[in-house]
Amino acid sequence: MKQLIVTLCVAFFCSFSGLAQDAIVKGRIVDTNSSEVIPDVEVRILGSIYNTMTDAEGLFTISGTDIPQGEQVLVVNKNGYITQRIPITVQNGATVNLDPILLEVDLTEVEAQIGIISLSDNELDQDEGTSFNISGLLQASNDVFLNAAAFDFSATFFNPRGLDNANGKVLINGIEMNKQFTGRPQWGNWGGLNDVQRNRVFSMGLKANDYAFGDVAGTTNIIMRASQYRQGGRVSYAMANRSYEGRVMGSYHSGLSVDGWAYSVLASRRFGDEGYQDGTLYDANSFFASVEKKINENHSLNFTGFYTPNRRGRSTAITQEARDLKGIRYNPNWGYQDGEIRNSRIREIEEPVLMLNHYWNLGENTTLNTNIGYQFGKVGNTRIDNGGTRLVTINGQNAYIGGARNPFGNYYQRLPSYFLRFENPSAYDYQLAYQAEQEFINDGQLDWESLYRANAIASANGGNSIYAIQNDRNDDTQLSVNSVLNTRISENITINGAVNYRNLKSENFAELKDLLGGTGYLDVDFFAEGESNEVVTDIAQSDLRNPNRIVKEGDRYKYNYDLNADVISGFAQAQFEYSIVDFYVAASAGQTSYQRVGLFENGNFPGAASFGPSEEVSFTDYGVKGGLTYKITGRHLLDFNAGYLTKAPNLRNTFSNARQNNDVVVGIETEKIQNVDASYIYRSPLVKARLTGYYNTIADQTDINFYFTESARGTEDGAAFLQEIITGIESRRIGAELGVEAQVTTTVKLKAAASVGQNVYTNNPNQYFTSEDFLGVNNVPGINNGQLIFGDGTTNLENYHVAGGPERAYQLGFEYRDPDFWWVGVTGNYFSNAYIDVSTLRRSAGFTTDFAGQPFNDYDEEIARTLLQQEEFDDYMLFNVVGGKSWKIKDYYVGFFATINNILGEEYITGGFEDSRNADYRSLLEESKRDTPVFGSRYFFGNGTTYYVNLYVRF
Repeated sequence: MKQLIVTLCVAFFCSFSGLAQDAIVKGRIVDTNSSEVIPDVEVRILGSIYNTMTDAEGLFTISGTDIPQGEQVLVVNKNGYITQRIPITVQNGATVNLDPILLEVDLTEVEAQIGIISLSDNELDQDEGTSFNISGLLQASNDVFLNAAAFDFSATFFNPRGLDNANGKVLINGIEMNKQFTGRPQWGNWGGLNDVQRNRVFSMGLKANDYAFGDVAGTTNIIMRASQYRQGGRVSYAMANRSYEGRVMGSYHSGLSVDGWAYSVLASRRFGDEGYQDGTLYDANSFFASVEKKINENHSLNFTGFYTPNRRGRSTAITQEARDLKGIRYNPNWGYQDGEIRNSRIREIEEPVLMLNHYWNLGENTTLNTNIGYQFGKVGNTRIDNGGTRLVTINGQNAYIGGARNPFGNYYQRLPSYFLRFENPSAYDYQLAYQAEQEFINDGQLDWESLYRANAIASANGGNSIYAIQNDRNDDTQLSVNSVLNTRISENITINGAVNYRNLKSENFAELKDLLGGTGYLDVDFFAEGESNEVVTDIAQSDLRNPNRIVKEGDRYKYNYDLNADVISGFAQAQFEYSIVDFYVAASAGQTSYQRVGLFENGNFPGAASFGPSEEVSFTDYGVKGGLTYKITGRHLLDFNAGYLTKAPNLRNTFSNARQNNDVVVGIETEKIQNVDASYIYRSPLVKARLTGYYNTIADQTDINFYFTESARGTEDGAAFLQEIITGIESRRIGAELGVEAQVTTTVKLKAAASVGQNVYTNNPNQYFTSEDFLGVNNVPGINNGQLIFGDGTTNLENYHVAGGPERAYQLGFEYRDPDFWWVGVTGNYFSNAYIDVSTLRRSAGFTTDFAGQPFNDYDEEIARTLLQQEEFDDYMLFNVVGGKSWKIKDYYVGFFATINNILGEEYITGGFEDSRNADYRSLLEESKRDTPVFGSRYFFGNGTTYYVNLYVRF
């Protein structure tokens, strides 16, 4: 029935367009230098309501019976190209065919944008989970608001429309690059390729896209085809004090030769002993090559490969106490070793990507693009393991001896607050607190020599390493195959469609990276507990099939398992273009399946509970969307978009504790997303403006967290390392966006942008906890089969704000572009309504009871309400200056670009989270009475004044 309705609709519109005596203006737009088609070019008849955009093949059509007759002017405009005004003569019943229209690159615009492209490194290189989808907006749109979000708002972790980057799709040459483990695009995995990433097509929200169904945060397709680059080369050198200290980059593009060949190459290096945060080394190299052969007019074959190995020293969130004593640049992860900075937490990425793309013109109006992508390699994150032990036999029974205190300088027992934690501290307590304060201020870093010394002493006594460097590895191998069809079945109707397949095998394991001078490491869990030492011996084993194993550097230990994923999906879309209204409808469907395969038999979960394949988990997804643009006049437009889609949960949130067992999250479901937005758009030669209202809901989300708490049950003191599983999460995002740009003179441009939103949870989702400490526990309220549930099994999140950058952002700025090829811009940006990420354990029924399950007899509802109030961060303002200059010397362009961010050095919080170690009423009340809490919230602080300077030569 549905197929019949669609067929009748298409037939109706085809017959309608055929009977009417329309005037038709159509054509194809190509790049003058490369002779390749240009998508997303705005084409309009000057002074009328008639306008359109070119499709993926560079084609456009404007038709209607009411098109102004006679001599008219066709305006052809795209960011980065020189605008063309073409005289045409329009007559009903006649067709004006402009094929090809040649667009020339606007060199002044290209030079001005070189530095802005480079600034995307600020977002590309954020640690996992903290980079957002705004990187995809750079050079992907000339929308005023989106440019503000991509450049000025990005330093605050601002999320357009409150959406995480897992709600956006990033494609390269039509192949989806979002990681299946987190759902996020990992920009850092292909960093340093700025000069070959400038050609991007961006669709905002759920608007029609020629390559994919998309997602609510938008879709970006980065086109990395050899023939699409303008002939020439560029060499540049950049200096900065944010992520890296220096960057050198060189690229060259051959252009398409007469015999149909084109190639493009790039190499770059980014480096630095530390960025703005102390101890954050940067060591990255990037290599790119693309070769294309245009076989004939109908077939073209392109190969693209890039390899961007990089190592980065990581920083972390810190408490207000640490910030007050050491400043916002403090990073506890590093210390000096032999006079050199050594960071204990290194993120290393080596994931080469290979792509083969076939472009086939099936006919004058139909193309088929088939792509194969292969990604492989490794991602590693190191950290200090201080649980090393040795096996001893006492009275014929085995036991494990060893372990050591946390070695970090900001460990809570080394901070002043620890010595003042009790009421009425003594003079001696104050003396100890002062000594701790001075030691922290004067040092506060890792003491690498003490770690080596402890291991040497243990080794001399016949023991193993107490300290070691653990490297958490995931080695992914992914194959992606898809075909994208684009056909124009009439002057007014275009059909798009695609089928996609992705297969992932992800090896996950802990690698012993460095024994720190020791001879071996005993692969057992030092914290395992049981009723007897024999039980402990079994429970403590990471792998029961290799008990009490001494591991060496390079060995796998602690955990070892594979994650397998298969995704089949497709979409179909119809786009209709008419004189007064353009509209589209689209639908998608997909099937996702996951499976864990345990390679170690964990002592806490023997047999099939941890070893071998888990059950296969499958999800069926679908989506529908539609939208229209109503052209009131040539300058006034109304735009509407709406959609409903379901998404499979990502791999990370499907298995409750994949490092130890095969358990699938109880009650996991596909996410349900609804999205509606409406815009008023004004366009004139002097003013561009857009006002958008949006409404978004997401239901049945899942989230898993891992942490240590003293507010659990089932142990003597409530201490346990938990896996917290939350399902059925519902949230709502509602707000408005405004962007205005006015070209007040030929050289001066004024701009303004604003975002006002509210992002809140709308229900009390389900919550349960797992821990090896709960195994075998009986007769404790809430614990059953190794799971802990407080009260009715929910956490009270309703009406709390979803953390994720400021909900309100405002900008005023101006830009001056001199005819003599220099320019400068200044913006003032104001941010407010940012909130901390709340502890869901504190909002559970466990907040009102002690670790034995007994209600607190001193519980006060008013005080509890105050303790559980969500922290709102202070408002702040950031002022940024950007500018550049270029010179043409014979056939060379020489120039520089520079920016200074946060000129006034404003200190501000970009995000943070509550600590869940003390998550019950009584312990939280005690913390609130202290001048400085022992387990305070942890914060991410924004950078102070930073700079970026880029010098380049283009030829």
